[in-house]
Amino acid sequence: MKLAEIFEKVVGAEADIRFVAYDGSKAGEAGADVSLEVKTPAAVAYLAQAPGELGLARAYVSGHLDVHGDMYTLLSRMWSLTVNDIPMSEKAATVRALGVKPLLMRVPPPPQEMRRSLLAKLGSRHAKQRDAEVIHHHYDVSNRFYEWVLGPSMAYTCAVFPSEEASLEEAQFAKFDLVAKKLGLKPGMRLLDVGCGWGGMAMHAAREYGVKVLAVTLSRQQAEWGQKAVAEAGLTELVEIRHMDYRDVEETGFDAVSSIGLTEHIGKEQLPFYFRFLYDKLVPGGRLLNHCITRPTGTERTLNAGGFINRYVFPDGELESVGYLIRQMEDIGFEIRHEENLREHYARTLRHWSANLDEHWDEAVEEVGQGTARVWRLYMAGCVVGFEHNKIQLHQVLATKLDADGGAHMPLRPSLDWP
Repeated sequence: MKLAEIFEKVVGAEADIRFVAYDGSKAGEAGADVSLEVKTPAAVAYLAQAPGELGLARAYVSGHLDVHGDMYTLLSRMWSLTVNDIPMSEKAATVRALGVKPLLMRVPPPPQEMRRSLLAKLGSRHAKQRDAEVIHHHYDVSNRFYEWVLGPSMAYTCAVFPSEEASLEEAQFAKFDLVAKKLGLKPGMRLLDVGCGWGGMAMHAAREYGVKVLAVTLSRQQAEWGQKAVAEAGLTELVEIRHMDYRDVEETGFDAVSSIGLTEHIGKEQLPFYFRFLYDKLVPGGRLLNHCITRPTGTERTLNAGGFINRYVFPDGELESVGYLIRQMEDIGFEIRHEENLREHYARTLRHWSANLDEHWDEAVEEVGQGTARVWRLYMAGCVVGFEHNKIQLHQVLATKLDADGGAHMPLRPSLDWP
């Protein structure tokens, strides 16, 4: 079997993708608008040593496999492989077809991959030191790079699009405002924003609602960028951004807590502590808004340790179903008051980020290197496919800490401008 035919077999002959290999072999429809080019024997070795999603990703990130055409179109046509990987029997068949030689070739994973051995040295999963290194791996890439990809809002979480025509900036403003309204923010309140990123929610709450905010992030680069942005916005009297683990926050008595995009990093075993910690930070009647990526059911693996995203993007990331998260919150003592799925909004958000990266591709490659830029192109396009095919979701859950008499301190009905 020729090389191009082997790669076609791995991806799927029905995918309408053209395959071209360095040995001169070709497979797939000649007129396909997207193609995979197997450029070197190293690409074959990567596939032989990790058949499926991870091997293909390693070959692409390292530059031994190229994509011609739109990345999203490519991944949407091979979406089953993108989100499910291939069965073990097909992996074995792939290795047999490639032969022994690629298995013996030394091809170390690209440097952008977080090694399991390094993580093991940092202690058990979600220990503070290990969490800090994981956050550093993903978020301390380059603030300039994130400015190009995320746009002026510097919001690296799902936006909420009020209309089909809304821009990314309008949608990120709408997201922060939706969180603020769900939390019932008013002037003089105190908000704790955990996993604050570059400070977008903290600054929105202070600027639009007059709220005093303590915001924390494990990323030093995020904290430094956010602190500068707060000063430039004239919000230093209301917003404090700290570079620290949320578990080290000593203050209490907050009227509200926002957690936007942090829960994915917490880990299943740590969820009871996490929700208990946030519960204890609130005054009676205080509210928590938890915004995070989830699995669509409780039957999937919460951690895919050998997958591309876990190795390259979110090491140790664990996704639970929204039902599991709500049960943990209820068992701690929270009362759930509202929940919604924003899955389609995240697919749309990622499309904007992908377009921004393509628009700034040359600058991005110069800033972070081709390997890292390729990781992001692959990751974001793959996530669009995942959200569109309901392999992953994004949920906001609003909960309240009841007072001693069981009072929720909530209006009878949400205001009409709650989307």
